[in-house]
Amino acid sequence: MSELPDSTDLALVFKALSNPTRVRILQWLKDPGSFPPQLEPAEEVGVCLKHIQARAEVSQSTASQYMAALQSAGLVTSHRIGQWTHYRRDEDRIARLADHIRTEL
Repeated sequence: MSELPDSTDLALVFKALSNPTRVRILQWLKDPGSFPPQLEPAEEVGVCLKHIQARAEVSQSTASQYMAALQSAGLVTSHRIGQWTHYRRDEDRIARLADHIRTEL
């Protein structure tokens, strides 16, 4: 992802946000403490995929696909701990996107 989004970046973002479950996941990740406790604090390392999967009530593969779309759009980052992948919002990127949409679109 470039610093300033181009039309391809924006298309990826809008495509990722075109799915209601992915939008809800992004909303849930605003409050990582609302998920069940983890070995590592969710506020520091992100929320484990298994917790996102459970809240979304989807299969592991579907949850992985949803998170891959959000990550490809630059809306979340991932952090691997052992066999588990943890996700958190990329607040800086989201703020830049919001500003760009507000001023340029």
